[in-house]
Formats: sequence, structure tokens, C-alpha cells
Amino acid sequence: MLQTGESGQTRNVDAPTATFDRYDIAILTALQQDARQSNADLATRIGLSPAPTWRRVKRLEEAGVITGYRAEIDRRKIGLGVLAFVRVDAERNNADATRALEAAIRELPEVIACHYVSGDCTFELQVLVSDLDAYARWTMDTLFKLPNVKDLHTSFSLGEVKSGAALPLGHLRSGGPG
Repeated sequence: MLQTGESGQTRNVDAPTATFDRYDIAILTALQQDARQSNADLATRIGLSPAPTWRRVKRLEEAGVITGYRAEIDRRKIGLGVLAFVRVDAERNNADATRALEAAIRELPEVIACHYVSGDCTFELQVLVSDLDAYARWTMDTLFKLPNVKDLHTSFSLGEVKSGAALPLGHLRSGGPG
């Protein structure tokens, strides 16, 4: 998949930029399951001593493979009961206008994910708000006021089947699709 970064350069984000051995894969698997474990526990779990484990984790962080650590929060328990999938049709008159819209979307805390997609719309957003009234206000007061927005099409989640899953790593072992 091609992705345009904040710098405006396009890169292939599907191609691995490094090779991963069994320890790297074990580290990635273990940290996706529990990122709070100590380095000593991680080392025991993957079968290395703590020093090389720590060096490998640091190398994976510096290479941008591990991009951060965060807590998984139950959105409903903090009052974010509505998950909306919003397809945004944008005026595609030039690249600068599209980049301006991308930058504006990045600044919206209600947008937890945004993808530039093929098909009938330009972007697909995942939006979290407290309730339907809040969503209606947010679209009118915020989303429709962004540069280059032509139209919106919204679907609401009626229930989560799966979310926050660990990334599949099987393709790193075999060298093929996972």
C-alpha cells in the first residue's frame, strides 16, 4: 500500500524495511500482549538474557517498528458510547487542498483513525463521541467546516466484534503473506 506522509512523500508501507529473526518476532508478539512487562520478564519469555533483549527492543523502537506504548481504555466506561464510521467526500481539485484536509483531520481528537481510501469517498474516519446529539453537533460545528469537505456519509457501530487486536506477525516467519 502506498501512503503519503506528513512530508508529502509517498512510500510503500507494506514492504518491511528490516529483517526480523525469531527473537524480534517473539519480542513484538510479547509486547503486543503485555507492553507493561519488565525487560527481565520479557527476556525470560523470549529466551534471551536481559541486556540483548533491551538492545533489541531499543533497535525496534529506533527503526520505527515499535511506535509507542499506550493503555487500552474501554471507551464506554469513559462516556464515549458512539463509534461512527464517516466517509468524507472531498473536492479533489489539487494535492495541496487534500493535504490541508489531511492536516485538519489529524488535529481532531474525536477522530481515532483516518484512512485515504479508494472508491466513492476520499477518506474513511473512525470517530468517537458521547452520543448521537454530540455527533450531530460535531459534524455541523467541526467536520463540515474543514477545508475541502464536500459531503459525509455515516454508519454507526451497533456492536464491536473485535477491536484493538494485535497485529498478525506470521508473514515475518515465513516471508509470505500472513
